[in-house]
Amino acid sequence: MPHATPHADVVPAELDTELDSALDTESDSELDTALRGGPFHVALRAAIAARGLPLQRVQHHLTRYGVKVGVTSLSYWQQGARRPQRPESLRAVRALEEILHLPEESLIRLLAETADDRASARRPEGRSYRSLVEASGVLERLLTELGAPRDGGLHMLGHHERVRIGARRELLGCESHHVVRAHRDGVDRFVAVHHGDPGCAPDRMTVHALENCRTGRVRWHHETGVLVAELLFDTRLRGGDTFLFRYGVEDGTAGVSHEYVRGFGPAGGQYALQVRFDENALPVRCHRFTQQSAAAPRSGHQDLPLTGRHHSVHLVEPRVRAGIVGIGWEWGGAG
Repeated sequence: MPHATPHADVVPAELDTELDSALDTESDSELDTALRGGPFHVALRAAIAARGLPLQRVQHHLTRYGVKVGVTSLSYWQQGARRPQRPESLRAVRALEEILHLPEESLIRLLAETADDRASARRPEGRSYRSLVEASGVLERLLTELGAPRDGGLHMLGHHERVRIGARRELLGCESHHVVRAHRDGVDRFVAVHHGDPGCAPDRMTVHALENCRTGRVRWHHETGVLVAELLFDTRLRGGDTFLFRYGVEDGTAGVSHEYVRGFGPAGGQYALQVRFDENALPVRCHRFTQQSAAAPRSGHQDLPLTGRHHSVHLVEPRVRAGIVGIGWEWGGAG
């Protein structure tokens, strides 16, 4: 599970002294301009120059915040050769805002805006990169509230997910069936994550523990539509034990839905996703896609035909890799 985002009030005294002695009026003026207009790599380069820190010192301070980023990566970021994309990299960007004494969200905002501009024409109906960045930060905070470790102690052997789209073209809900193996002793829960469509109301969603588990604490965030829920097992697993459990999330709180995606961290076992449509709201086209990260272009496009009687489409990934896999669909007429 993701680590907590560093808190803005916790700044090492060593860093305060180093930065206060390095401020430069001309550099700060250039920095203000870069923070207002971007792009991200120009603002980052200006911020590092204004504070007079070599990249080795920036890396050292990131380590004090519990974030590991190589000097080479930092150099690529400020040159625009690469962009922070992974959750660990986005945590580093938030930490850099504090280390370099920048306004909160100033770098993250530029990172999201640039990716939004690049991606808008490519996938107008999908979630924006900005929304995924915001959801990533929110998810970290919610998981921290639940005391969920980065490594939940479970390896996914199989995950079968069924999604229902209603007569109003809305995401009604989803049901997940997991097959897992514990890789350490004492594992007794799983933390489920549901990211509703834009405009959803997570406080009106319901989590159902359906088999071999019971619902524990539930947390949500209105603006991003992220909901997390504990599924408490009926037993405490030992390393090597396998376990099956099933749960569902009732949603139906947002408007028209256009896609369903699932993100994966470490590589795992088989993933199967089925999307079933109400007979009074059938899409004109469905397709599958993959992404290496939220900011990466979508690839692996493949048309998916609707089955006749059950009005559903599906995909099967025999062995998932880190990244995103999903199904998208297009509606005829309005919507």
